[in-house]
Amino acid sequence: MEAAVLHEQEREQGQAPRLLDQVRERIRYRHYSLRTERAYVHWVRGFVRFHGLRHPREMGVEEVEAFLRWLAGERSVAPSTHNQALSALLFLYREVLGVQLPWLNEIGRPKARERVPVVLSMAEVRRVLDAAAGVEGEVLHLLYGTGMRLMEALRLRVKDVDFERGEIVVREGKGGKDRRVMLPQALSAVLAARLLQTRVIWKGDRAEDRGGVHMPDALERKYPRAAMSWGWFWVWPSERLSIDPQTGVVRRHHLFEQRIQRALRRAAHTARIVKPVTVHTLRHSFATHLLESGHDIRTVQELLGHADVSTTMIYTHVLNRGAHGVRSPLDALGMVR
Repeated sequence: MEAAVLHEQEREQGQAPRLLDQVRERIRYRHYSLRTERAYVHWVRGFVRFHGLRHPREMGVEEVEAFLRWLAGERSVAPSTHNQALSALLFLYREVLGVQLPWLNEIGRPKARERVPVVLSMAEVRRVLDAAAGVEGEVLHLLYGTGMRLMEALRLRVKDVDFERGEIVVREGKGGKDRRVMLPQALSAVLAARLLQTRVIWKGDRAEDRGGVHMPDALERKYPRAAMSWGWFWVWPSERLSIDPQTGVVRRHHLFEQRIQRALRRAAHTARIVKPVTVHTLRHSFATHLLESGHDIRTVQELLGHADVSTTMIYTHVLNRGAHGVRSPLDALGMVR
């Protein structure tokens, strides 16, 4: 019933696209990620349902703020989630409905909470990685060894691993930017062995004439055979085929992020780490350990792909001498009880 009402209310002229389809179309036109598309569609759908399936054109600042108050008060969402919902609604009104009203700029955003990143010591990292085995362990080793984000690692293509130069090219990182990171020597043989196993999967797909891997932007139309080529294949392909949510084509995806996240939680439990460990903790630890070993902050900024060095500066607060790298005056007294 809800879906039917949503479909009907979105028809304003003849067979005009449904509201959520308009949101998807505009997001893809702006080349936003599939993650952003799913998040924005989720919040637009939630906004419409919260107000009894009224069309957004019939609503304004009072309804938007009521929905955001409900999220903050009743659902107790974090400021980042609050901001994401607000961004989705602003996108809906500005980009989809073409509404440019003063009240759009008057809606306040919640103040972001300043959090110090969780960082593991080198000994703790070793214990966690020692407890991680198999393909998941390989990915976790790469995350710590390069500082890559989880999805950057999972989307890694064969062509972007350069053994001769000892580097990895990270494509379409956060903000759509490419960058280069080191290929850890300790992982060189591991990745070479992984590619031998991956090539077996690729050959099987070619023998079965299955759909190629997903290609970014319009490359699949420009280079129709590239999606089936070895160079564009995933370094860590999934064992199962899946349906592309945008095209409906059955193809092989890369490993799913939840698999790596679960493996890390198990490894942290086995290693008896009491800190809250996530895959991003390995990235935080990578940056902190580089700074501790004397690398300059600009180099770390480039490796992490930060647009502003101020983002990287947070790691100077968690160096090996506690807060701000300052030695406590109590230590100078030599007091031991």
